[in-house]
Amino acid sequence: MSKIGILTGGGDCPGLNPVIRAIVRKGVLDNCEIVGIENGWKGMLTKQSYVLDINSVSGILHRGGTILHTSRTNPYKKEGDSDKVFQNFKAMGMGSLIAIGGEDTLGVAAKLYRDYKLPVVGVPKTIDNDIVGTDFTFGFDTAVNIAMECIDRLHTTAESHHRVMVVEVMGRHAGWIALYSGLAGGADAILIPERPIDMDEVSELIKRRHSRGKTFSIIVVAEGAKFKQGDDIKQCQELDAFGHVRLGGIGQMVAEKLENKTGYETRATVLGHIQRGGSPTAYDRILGIRYGLKAYELAKNKKFGRVVALKGNEITDIPIEDVLGKLKTVDDKMFEMATPFFG
Repeated sequence: MSKIGILTGGGDCPGLNPVIRAIVRKGVLDNCEIVGIENGWKGMLTKQSYVLDINSVSGILHRGGTILHTSRTNPYKKEGDSDKVFQNFKAMGMGSLIAIGGEDTLGVAAKLYRDYKLPVVGVPKTIDNDIVGTDFTFGFDTAVNIAMECIDRLHTTAESHHRVMVVEVMGRHAGWIALYSGLAGGADAILIPERPIDMDEVSELIKRRHSRGKTFSIIVVAEGAKFKQGDDIKQCQELDAFGHVRLGGIGQMVAEKLENKTGYETRATVLGHIQRGGSPTAYDRILGIRYGLKAYELAKNKKFGRVVALKGNEITDIPIEDVLGKLKTVDDKMFEMATPFFG
């Protein structure tokens, strides 16, 4: 009987459990033992694992988060840890490993495949939708829908009080959530990391809108956006295991600057981890299932060093090296699609 390990790393998101469930259900049919590694790469360092069976994945399709739990552990941060992961993998008797995660988790998987030929398959997961080679990652659609619903709710209070509302959404390097939720929610301006914020331009845009008789506005800003003028953004100085700072504060700074420049009462709302939580949408559940089945197929057929990907409506796979050190960001063409709706 073959043995396949599964781990989920990095930030949690809706859709992880459907992936796990699909792998286990298909594996059980093939008489394959599926082992769940707890807490991401940390579990590979400590050999935290348990066998997943039908009962283990019963009733998890609609649940957010991950039953395997997660961490931001980086085996390449401390000397010797990457070797320990490989030695533990062999000691646990697994024939292959399916790593489900975003740029950091898949980056570790790519390095382990390169350095140790670890038989690994990757599944792309991130609400930021910033992994290259795939059209969409599961978790993104749910995050966008949650953000859109919050923007819808802010419309009514903004209009009632004649306010400008700044909504800060997630997006460290890429503005996909801001772009999609802003478009769907009818935002009057969308600010993303790919385009430095020109506060003079934003102020004039909002003034023009109000000159037409509008008494409120909605602005969506991604947490990783920066000012064109180079103003400092208050951030936590502590870094995680992958060298990322804890973002936050851009929404409040935009609100303060906008109120100073326009005189309009402006408030900021930070959606934060609300975007990660709750049940996955139907789209993310189906995408997670399709990714899980494809990942199992790759592992079973020993097609290692690959990452599952969505191209159009087809589930395919790409070399895991293709995702190492790269990000899919919002290009000019996509952003220009939104500009006719500004102001």
